[in-house]
Amino acid sequence: MTLDPLALQALNAAVLSDTLDSLGLMQQAMKPFVRPLDDSLQLIGRARTGVYMPVYAPPAGGENPYEVEIALVDDLAPGDVVVLACDGPTDRIAPWGELLSTACAARGAAGCVTDGLVRDVRQIREMRFAVFAGGIGPLDTKGRARMVDRDVPAMCAGVTVRRGDLVFGDVDGVVVIPREAEQEVVRRALEKVSGENRSREALQRGEKLADVFRRLGIL
Repeated sequence: MTLDPLALQALNAAVLSDTLDSLGLMQQAMKPFVRPLDDSLQLIGRARTGVYMPVYAPPAGGENPYEVEIALVDDLAPGDVVVLACDGPTDRIAPWGELLSTACAARGAAGCVTDGLVRDVRQIREMRFAVFAGGIGPLDTKGRARMVDRDVPAMCAGVTVRRGDLVFGDVDGVVVIPREAEQEVVRRALEKVSGENRSREALQRGEKLADVFRRLGIL
């Protein structure tokens, strides 16, 4: 299904999380340690996953420790979101930085989510590229971790993410909408936003919260 980007921009992570809950999908919000580098940015796109594992020594000889990572980035399409599973929270795996952000932005990718660390934060913020991460640290992955697979189901910050799932992030956090449920989730979420707008207007007029909730059932 093709989703209207403008309609999606009217949504927010909290509304989407509530909507997913209402459908019994209650494990779709990433753990709260994953935070945006820039609170003002919204992230919307299709997941492209990468899975990391720790290593404990530098690569031998001419081995390229970034091979799978490079292949993923070079294969991105417009609107893709890189989702990197590092078994976070972690204090030793920083898979993301400025140059990867630059390569992704050049391909029209929407952003990156990782439960690992991110570095080159000042440069990424200046780019206004949407990155959500489990922390900030200067460590390179070389000799500490490597991407072992891509475009496979991955557990990132407590959520199973599959290639093509809809990823939405804002200052409230990151939610992942399974592709098979996204049409119903987005439809219901847009209805909820409309209801919240009516509730807000009623409360601003001075109506009592109990009366507004009784009439609209939204809180």
